[in-house]
This record gives sequence, C-alpha cells and structure tokens, in this order.
Amino acid sequence: MNAFVIIGGGLAAGKAAEALRERGHDGPLVIIGDEREKPYIRPPLSKGYLLGKEERDAIFVHPDDWYREHEVELLLGTRARAVDVRARQVELDDGRQVSYAKLLLATGSSPRRLSVPGADLDNVLYLRRVGDSERLRSAFTAGAKVVVIGGGWIGLETAAAARTAGADVTVLLRSELPLLKVLGREAAEVFAALHVEHGVRLLPDARVEALTGTDGRVSGVRLGDGRHLEADAVVVGVGATPNVELAQAAGLDVRDGIVTDAHLHTSVADVYAAGDVANAYHPLLGRHLRVEHWANALNQPRVAALGMLGEDAVHDRLPYFYTDQYDLGMEYTGYVEPGGHDRVVFRGEPEKRRFIAFWTAGSRVLAGMSVNVWDVIDPVRDLIRSGADVDDALLSDPDVPLDHVLR
Repeated sequence: MNAFVIIGGGLAAGKAAEALRERGHDGPLVIIGDEREKPYIRPPLSKGYLLGKEERDAIFVHPDDWYREHEVELLLGTRARAVDVRARQVELDDGRQVSYAKLLLATGSSPRRLSVPGADLDNVLYLRRVGDSERLRSAFTAGAKVVVIGGGWIGLETAAAARTAGADVTVLLRSELPLLKVLGREAAEVFAALHVEHGVRLLPDARVEALTGTDGRVSGVRLGDGRHLEADAVVVGVGATPNVELAQAAGLDVRDGIVTDAHLHTSVADVYAAGDVANAYHPLLGRHLRVEHWANALNQPRVAALGMLGEDAVHDRLPYFYTDQYDLGMEYTGYVEPGGHDRVVFRGEPEKRRFIAFWTAGSRVLAGMSVNVWDVIDPVRDLIRSGADVDDALLSDPDVPLDHVLR
C-alpha cells in the first residue's frame, strides 16, 4: 500500500500527520524533513525560546513517542530531491524512492538573503530554524552592538529580544516607520514609540551598501549615505520566499507559492499544499492568499488531511497572527491589502498601548488588532466575517460591546 507522504518539518507537517490519524487513516504515513529535528513550532524561535523563557522540548509539535505510537515514519535530515507526479514517487537525496498515494507539500519558506558585499561574513544571522534562534541568543549579550536590517515582525521581535538581553540595538528601516506598509501610519507609530522607549535606535529610510568585517567576521554596516555602524552581530529580517522548487520542477501551478483551491488541493491530482508555501484561494476574501504566519500552519493541515481522505473541507479562517515585544502583546485578524482601507478606528488609548484598532473600508471592518486587550479577537473576527455595516462612533466606544456595533 502506497503511503500518505508529507514533505516538510514544521508545524504544518506535524499537525497534518495528527489530523490524518485522528480522521482514521491507518495506512503508511511518512514525514520527510531536511532538518534533523522532529516537526517543531517556529514562533517561539523569535519569542519565548529566543528569550530563554521556554525550554527546547516545548517547541516540538509532538514528543518522540507520539510518532512511534501512531506509526508515523520520520525521515529526518533527509532532503526530497524531486517529485514525479506521474509515477507518484518522491526521490530522496540519497537516491531512494518513496511512493505515495497522496502527497502534502508543507515545505515552508526561507529567509530572503542579503545581497551586498560582506553578506557572507560570520555573525550575519537569519532566523528560521532552531539553530538560528540559538545563534541569535548567543549573540544577544549585554553591551553587544546588534544591527537589525528590517523593520517587519521578525526584525522587531529580534530587536526586542536583543534589547531585553542588554544589547545596544539599531534597527534599519526601509521606510519612515517600522511596519508602515503592513499597519499604516497610526498603528506603526505605536510600535516605533515602543522600541524607542526601550532604547532601540531606529534609522528610517536606510539603505545598506555593504557589511564590513575583520578576520572573516562582521564588524559593521556601511549605509548608502556614508555612515558606518559598528556591529558585533547583524540580524537580517527582510522577508521570506516560499520553498516552491520541488513543486515547480514537478509541474505544479506556482505563483507566489504553490497555488491551491480552497480545499488546499494543488493543480495536480492527489497533491496538496499547506502552511507558508500555500497560495490558497480564500472563499471569504474572494482571492488567493499566501500567509506566513503560525495560524495557517496550525489550521490548514486539517483541511488538507480531510481532502486527502476524500472528505470535503475548505480553509476559510481569517488570517491571524500575534506578537510579544517587551510588555506589549498583540493579536491581529483579518486582511487588508496595502492601501486597501479608508481609515483606522481606535477603541481605547493608543498612547498607553492598550487599545483595539479596526481597519475599515466604507462602513465595513476588514481587520482588527488588539494591543494589551485580551479575549476580544473572537468577536472582532465575527465582526469582520459578518461583512455588515458598522457605526464608527459605536466601534470606537469602549463601553459598547463589539456585538452591538452593527448598524
């Protein structure tokens, strides 16, 4: 009997195996991962584990004995070299062939690499894997000069971790404010103020010309305006690229990820995709969407597993992500294209970093973000999914329950 095969070693792979067994698949089940670690969860790598607040065992999707008890074969430290969709086989880097009945691609994404002189120096660091997080933690020491290139979520979370460890931190921004393209000016200013108050130096509109080094190790960053910043470590957080090479070579439809329908089925029979790599059709939003956040890797695998088992399921959960930086905890749900909203309506006190923000277009709420306000994401999600008209005055009034703001 040909196996159900999962390629990938992250949360999506672990949860897909779990869902397949829970839904009754009792045939061979194989996970192929190019890391030597069993499937693990990535958010702690930039949060609790990086800060030393979580033990290593806490990052894994399942303990070792779960895979044995559920008869899941782990081929770890093993790279899938090619997929032959006609023969229904996965070729491994050691030449072995693994036949499949159904295949799930959960290959994730990889950090975009910096392409300037000096980018290959030692202590130029990225964050994607467990070892990356451990190298960052070693570099984040009291008094160390850390330069972070990029003001997105990874850049800000690593900056917060470095600053918490007592490092001297500078963040180089491509624009005027961190997260400006993602959140818009009003919310971006909240995160900028947070980091400045904690002693982080933000350099807007910074262009990196080169990294300088001594004896093969990075020692500084030269900017396009001639400034030179000393650095004991440089963290690069300039985005991620979906790992689509296998899918592309196999002839699947690939456009900013592996294109799937709402069932997470790809353009090829019996091949599915989930997690960071999936550019999935979202029925509520009416468009394809690739989301590089934990919630997709958590929730999409169940939908893919049901499809692999011949059951009907769609992935229509709204995008969701969260961050923890210093004393700020944030949750966000919904989706707004850049420039796709009219205004941001605040409920609470942004200056005190305790509020809910709503991105609206016309009279509809497209997305919501809670900052240090808890147990509100579910009603925010319901408000977005309703597509109903809202009244800004009620939306901004903290004394009005969220389920009472519909017109």
